[in-house]
Amino acid sequence: MSLPALPAFDAVPALTALAIAVALDLAVAEPPGRVHPVALFGSLVEPVDREWTRPRRVGVAAAVLLPLAAAAVAGGVVAVASLTLPALAVPVAGALLFSLVSLRMLREVTADVVAQTESDPEAARESIRALVGRDAAALSPAALRSAAVESATENLADGFVAPLAGFAAGATVGPAVAPGAALPLGVAGAAWVKAVNTLDSMLGYRSKPVGWASARLDDAVMYLPARAAAACLALAAGSVGALSRARAWAREPGSPNSGWPMATAAVALDVRLAKPGHYALNPAAAPPTVADAERAVRLVGVAGGVAVAGTAGWLAAVAGVIAWS
Repeated sequence: MSLPALPAFDAVPALTALAIAVALDLAVAEPPGRVHPVALFGSLVEPVDREWTRPRRVGVAAAVLLPLAAAAVAGGVVAVASLTLPALAVPVAGALLFSLVSLRMLREVTADVVAQTESDPEAARESIRALVGRDAAALSPAALRSAAVESATENLADGFVAPLAGFAAGATVGPAVAPGAALPLGVAGAAWVKAVNTLDSMLGYRSKPVGWASARLDDAVMYLPARAAAACLALAAGSVGALSRARAWAREPGSPNSGWPMATAAVALDVRLAKPGHYALNPAAAPPTVADAERAVRLVGVAGGVAVAGTAGWLAAVAGVIAWS
């Protein structure tokens, strides 16, 4: 008895959309705030961020429905473009994917903070608010650099690798759902992951009972992307062994996931990354100098390139396997 044929998968549209997204990120960094899909999604989350009589029930509903709504809108836009103006489907998908991933802006903000730690520490304490939530008032220049590097590596996972993984997953399963569904489901997958992470960043605090479900969902969704980002950092540093050595400190932070990219970067750069009173990664090393932190910014950029190459390789490999079968 022969097995049923796998649905055809043309990877070219997804690969082209990926290339458009990366090119736009390199060229313009971020869409304008007034039309940024993530900012618009945040405006939907804001009404949830208050006290409720049954906060967990509200939180579960928000964690289930809001990311699904974001995915439906993003995927629906691409689907409508595919049906009405097929030539625009790939550019629209690429533009939407660009709005869901962020690397250049992350690197630029981190580089600015690092430079200011040497020339104007007070300005660095102000600028770092865009990267971390901790109180920076009493942080030394070295501690500011550590916080900036920690945030850059964690956000590599949250803001870049995870949406790319969602795009790859959606595009892969799309052909099995319906012909021509690869692009809409790819963008929907990226939007869903980004929405889950945005919910967690806005609600997922111990002080907010309504955010319990969002935090738990984010923990589950980020399990693989965080470790994939750590692998990308190790490959970018040319030190695959950094990943295994990072295991000793990867669980030091309270999050089950953020410690992996941070600890891997600490080992690869041979620096101590620490949040006072909470954790110290690679504690025997010295805190990052300006040169170390600048290397970290470059490392995050190269690791992002590794993530893009991995995403492209996955899509091409799946298409090749299906064509061969």
